[in-house]
Amino acid sequence: MKDLNKYKGVIPAFYACYDENGEISPERVRELTEYHIKKGVKGIYVNGSSGECIYQSVEDRKIVLENVMAVAKGKLTVIAHIACNNTKDSVELAIHAENLGVDAIAAIPPIYFRLPEYAIAAYWNAMSNAAPNTDFIIYNIPQLAGVALTQGLYAEMRKNPRVIGVKNSSMPVQDIQMFCAAGGSDYIVFNGPDEQFMSGRVIGAEGGIGGTYGAMPELFLKLDKLIIENKMEEARELQYDINEIIYKMCSCYGNMYGVIKEILRINENLDIGSVREPLVALVEDDMPIVREAASMIKLAIKKYC
Repeated sequence: MKDLNKYKGVIPAFYACYDENGEISPERVRELTEYHIKKGVKGIYVNGSSGECIYQSVEDRKIVLENVMAVAKGKLTVIAHIACNNTKDSVELAIHAENLGVDAIAAIPPIYFRLPEYAIAAYWNAMSNAAPNTDFIIYNIPQLAGVALTQGLYAEMRKNPRVIGVKNSSMPVQDIQMFCAAGGSDYIVFNGPDEQFMSGRVIGAEGGIGGTYGAMPELFLKLDKLIIENKMEEARELQYDINEIIYKMCSCYGNMYGVIKEILRINENLDIGSVREPLVALVEDDMPIVREAASMIKLAIKKYC
């Protein structure tokens, strides 16, 4: 029997934590994990896009997950994104994640080569077979992966009893409706685009996994609560304010995750380093924008929470 309740709610995507030399910092990984526990979120999604996984080695990703689990096990739902651009490394990470006791593993499709759907299914099932006691979540992000999860591929993957649903980061919100209708109550769909958290939840998503949640978890927790309580006018107002913050964070020369990390330094006194090249670090001209975004978050928390 699938236990989907542990996935329902606000699940921030975990950020990459580096030291001054740009290497994975186990200490900072543990500090960020503690931060999420204190904020009261449902869980964390580790080594995904926000974790800069595409620019990290297999060993880097193992170190991150090991230090997350040392703090989070039994306290947060932990979903480990384990996809690499080859099956061998992905299987290695799947075995490692299951041995650590994560709640679920997740994966994007392989990128670059345009593989047929049966090859994508074989790739995902190889990971899942390597972690036979662990739930599996499909990560649909076609704008970055270059391939979309179709209804046919989703139907094929539901033959795997470990598949529990989809993290849907495609922009059309009706995709969530389609995946909800296809899977029914036996599967969960997570809203991916943070700017449409409310829309995704209203149309059927029962949880959310997002890259900006970690900068302002209080606001997404409040938004989720308002939706559950059917306070839609207030929820819409809060979603609009969240979106203005996101637009501000995306207006810098440096990468958005660099902006978020600086906001955490300003608002939470939490230092988790910068971003890994080729992602672009912040420049001096970005700092007034970052400080404004940090202030907007504080004001919104004061207004709604």
